[in-house]
Amino acid sequence: ETYQENAARKARAYANAARLPALADDSGLEVDALEGRPGVHSARYAGVGLTDQDAANRKKLLGALEGIPPQQRGARFRAFVALTHPYGPNVRFGEGTVEGRIAQDERGDLGFGYDPVFELPDGRRMAELSREEKNEFSHRARALAQLDWALDALHDALDNTVGQRTAMKETGSGNDESVDAGASDEPARPA
Repeated sequence: ETYQENAARKARAYANAARLPALADDSGLEVDALEGRPGVHSARYAGVGLTDQDAANRKKLLGALEGIPPQQRGARFRAFVALTHPYGPNVRFGEGTVEGRIAQDERGDLGFGYDPVFELPDGRRMAELSREEKNEFSHRARALAQLDWALDALHDALDNTVGQRTAMKETGSGNDESVDAGASDEPARPA
């Protein structure tokens, strides 16, 4: 089980259910002193079905790192974003990371998950950043940035398809079934 596999599985499921292109992600926290844990199990590190899952996860993490000096608490948030469509097996991926370390206590009340214990190189915690600041360089933002070209290509393909259908409708060329995509329960397939 990897972030990439999980993101692809989710994107394929969403795309097939909606019959539309879909984006999905999977992410987690990797701590060097814990050999990469909690990793893909970050969301359920302390168990499942807990009343305050995030707080329980942070408590378990800090307990596992008790006695580990700050210089050995290197960590990163890692995200994979997957983009796919329901008409083929291809999945495009973006990967992003943010490096930091795990602090010895919690600070900040913004964000979620491990943000209060994740310390950036400048000393701030992820939980002290505004949404705008976090979105500038978060692991998810970096993963999405790697998919810019695929999102642009998808946008262009959709624009071309809509343009072709509009032109066909305006000129009366083609048959009504291929012009009026809303007349059929079947999704239009990309060219």
